[in-house]
Amino acid sequence: MGIHQFVPLAKVTIDDAFWNPRVAANRTASLPAIYQYFKKTGRIDAFALSWRPGQQPEPHYFWDSDVAKWIEAASFCLQQQPDAELRQLVDQVVDKVCGAQQPDGYLNVYFTVVKPENRWANLRDYHELYTAGHLIEGAVAHFQATGSRKFLDAMNRFVDLIDATFGPEPHKKAGYCGHEEIELALVKLYHVTGNQRHLRLAQYFVDQRGRQPCYFDSERPGYNLPGSEKGDYSYVQAHRPLREQTEVVGHAVRAMYIYTAMADLAAETGDAALAAACRTLWDDLTQRKLYVTGGMGSSRHNEGFTRPYDLPNLTAYAETCAAVGLVFWAQRMLRLSCDGRYGDMLERALYNGVISGVSLDGRRFFYENPLASVGTHRRQDGFWCSCCPPNIARLLASLGQYVYSVAPGELAVHLYVAGAAEAEVPGGPAVALTTQTRYPWEGRVRMMVQPSRAAAWTLRLRIPGWCRRSQVLVNGAPVESRVERGYAVLARTWEAGDVVELVLEMPVERVRAHPAVVQDQGRVALQRGPLVYCVEDADHRGSVHQLVLPEDAELTARFDPELFGGMVVVEGQAQAYAAAEWGDGLYRAASVARTGAALRAIPYFAWENRQAGGMAVWLASG
Repeated sequence: MGIHQFVPLAKVTIDDAFWNPRVAANRTASLPAIYQYFKKTGRIDAFALSWRPGQQPEPHYFWDSDVAKWIEAASFCLQQQPDAELRQLVDQVVDKVCGAQQPDGYLNVYFTVVKPENRWANLRDYHELYTAGHLIEGAVAHFQATGSRKFLDAMNRFVDLIDATFGPEPHKKAGYCGHEEIELALVKLYHVTGNQRHLRLAQYFVDQRGRQPCYFDSERPGYNLPGSEKGDYSYVQAHRPLREQTEVVGHAVRAMYIYTAMADLAAETGDAALAAACRTLWDDLTQRKLYVTGGMGSSRHNEGFTRPYDLPNLTAYAETCAAVGLVFWAQRMLRLSCDGRYGDMLERALYNGVISGVSLDGRRFFYENPLASVGTHRRQDGFWCSCCPPNIARLLASLGQYVYSVAPGELAVHLYVAGAAEAEVPGGPAVALTTQTRYPWEGRVRMMVQPSRAAAWTLRLRIPGWCRRSQVLVNGAPVESRVERGYAVLARTWEAGDVVELVLEMPVERVRAHPAVVQDQGRVALQRGPLVYCVEDADHRGSVHQLVLPEDAELTARFDPELFGGMVVVEGQAQAYAAAEWGDGLYRAASVARTGAALRAIPYFAWENRQAGGMAVWLASG
């Protein structure tokens, strides 16, 4: 089984009852809302380079990356649906960005008009190469959507400058960015340009990271990173060479981006050591440091990881960008190996920790995604550090490129999304695949297979790790398929009109945490299919934090057409502590009475779309 290539976004059409409203809200509400926020806060007009000392707002050193992600998201939308008005707006913003490029190719507003003397002076703290990476990604998406080379050519000039500035040669700087991102962007650029220098530069940044003596020791710090006063650069994953790292540490978003680049390079170059490091780091994350929602990074202090099994709920940081980054990494791991553990995690993060980051109307956002709330955590229209809104926007706009992949002699389906795809099976025929499903509300998936000619090749269907019983039918007849690393393997001669059906049992399940996760002992979370559920005060009398779910309580799933346009809710009979009879004392020896309480749980991604109130994913059990 060779390296998988994901079917490009332009070859995938989504027509899905679950995803259509989210994709539409992203295009019609999120994109305009993010643009207006960036316009209001000065991010877009900053590219005019008209700022003068003393003026407010002062451009920030990572503002460029916010705008670049908006361009990328909008460009993905244009690939899916032509829109003359959006195209005009995108091109206007691209013109502003390109207009700020310096004669030598450099592009960063802050280091052009605010602190020009500090260009490349503090790579650890000031994000220059990080913003360059997002600009590169925006340029690639813009070129793919429009065919215009203006932004792409500008970024090629910028990369020429970066390549002339950084590298192992004696006359170059031996540095790399404190906030990873450019590494994966350079691989994307290489895919478009075919220029080996772009791939070699990405390889250099990955190879150089963590080498001793550490480059950051030669810089004057701009502020104190966690642990940096002791010479510990684990916050930026630079404490040792990447191939030697065995634990996921530091800032969560930075970690996801560099691991994505490592997997990219392993696929491009066949670097076995990088691939092995990715697998080791994956195991550490998924077995010790990941929330049940696919969120990660438990600490606000470092926006990242602490010790193994430290997964608090009320104070969970779980930045939206980190869950987005996990989707990126999971997709790249699937390229290396069509293994269900990567597909399962891509799905878990996407359906829970990612889309929880945006309101159902697409206009308000979460930066942090806790697993419990007392009613004080509210969505916002933007943030001082507004990386998350355009990050989730670009992921939702590019959803189609995470669904299908091809490798020599096979086509794999990783996500079950209604719509259609056109794929070229290497060594086989062109295949049109049409999918019908009401996933994730229902577990039945129907696929019409239309190869360009009758031919033998293999179809791989992911059997989700949450599914205990499944069935595969071909042309109405059950088939015994081999399950290999979480995928049903259907090797046969396929003909036009063949129909494959996948039936996944989808009961409500109680999920329990590892005994070392002290915050969740004696508690259960509810999951049905790929969706994690939560309870909100909006559906209950009193506080949801007083609910207890008996072990023998029956739980049922019901489609409620009135809830947010239609969602499956989980209902059952729970109990609630009778707090009203407690009295005035803070503590007492007597036990607390419980009363019957109807329980109603909604998908976690949909919380905080009604009035303010408490929320909990983990419920006391007993």
